[in-house]
Amino acid sequence: MLLSDDQQSLRELATRFARERLAPGYQQRERDAAGIDRALCREMGRLGLVGIDLPEAFGGLAMDGVTTGLLIEDIAYGDINVSYVQLLASLMGTIIARNAAPELAQAWLPQLVAGEAIVALGLTEPRGGSDAAHLALKASRDGDHYVLRGEKASISFSDQADAIVLFARTGAADSGAGGVTAFLVPLDLPGVQRTRYDDVGSRIVGRGSIFFDDVRIPADHRVGAEGRGFTQVMQGFDYSRVLIALQCIAAAQASIDETWAYVKERRTFGLPLAQYQGVTFPLVEFETQLAAARQLCYHALELRDAGRPHTAEAAMVKWFGPRTAFDAIHQCLLTFGHYGWSTDLPHQQRLRDVMGLEIGDGTAQVMKLIVARERVGRLAVQYARQESA
Repeated sequence: MLLSDDQQSLRELATRFARERLAPGYQQRERDAAGIDRALCREMGRLGLVGIDLPEAFGGLAMDGVTTGLLIEDIAYGDINVSYVQLLASLMGTIIARNAAPELAQAWLPQLVAGEAIVALGLTEPRGGSDAAHLALKASRDGDHYVLRGEKASISFSDQADAIVLFARTGAADSGAGGVTAFLVPLDLPGVQRTRYDDVGSRIVGRGSIFFDDVRIPADHRVGAEGRGFTQVMQGFDYSRVLIALQCIAAAQASIDETWAYVKERRTFGLPLAQYQGVTFPLVEFETQLAAARQLCYHALELRDAGRPHTAEAAMVKWFGPRTAFDAIHQCLLTFGHYGWSTDLPHQQRLRDVMGLEIGDGTAQVMKLIVARERVGRLAVQYARQESA
């Protein structure tokens, strides 16, 4: 892929920041268990590495999806968790910019671009993650306010986010997707309670439940028209799924690069490990698979930027990218031998961080169902329902 001068300059900036500021502290940030480093977020904001795809009126650069993907991939190479700040800024920022009232957008988007605020995605509920059209959290109209009651589960940055784009049911219980509405909810309002789960990975991001106990939100904090929330978030998922795949690919590439350096230096029986095909061929295979997944990611982003359908391509990379990344990192850990089975090296942490992204934004099974639906239509969904009955 040929880069423009602007893309090349931004990428060099992101690469330098990732290698010098992020990579050295990747493991220590998890050990500290202090959450996301807001100073790092603000530093990324000052460098213009957050929300570059958002409109210039809100501090963004109005760049395309390909450029956004390049920067997220570069930052994830240094710390996949820090790159999630970029992903949320792009996903939630785009939803807010396109659908919120101008005053509401102006109040929040410049903060996102500056790295001063984090806005979480409030979709998943305890009863299920993939069944996004059947939400239970209720938003009831009360004059010029809505009253929120219910729980959101498995929310990234649950106890750190400053606000949440919350998807709630405003229609009847059986209204499905047509009864879902989005709201931008500051998380310091009375009636909001937050928890954090004890997760396997992505510890500096954190994940938990957020409870809304008769939380009153002004009606002008509604994002888009009533009953249009489901459509808004589903359109955004095609974008975020590609960016998530690039996050995982970057983390795996970091482990691959470190492993190549190791096998050139490590000697056994008087020879470098790199002399043995049994050592190098698995690395070559995963390097190839990661390159293929990366190319498909940027193809999907090019389709998006051109306004062309890319749902199938986004779903393909969402299941293939994280799985390939996990397998590649696992191979790197094994290549280091007994030294790899240690928390001294970053491979085990990358393995855990990537594993969670095999779930978030849709599991492999759901992604494959989406691709099948794009190829054969609703027949794929109907057959799947018959099989599960």
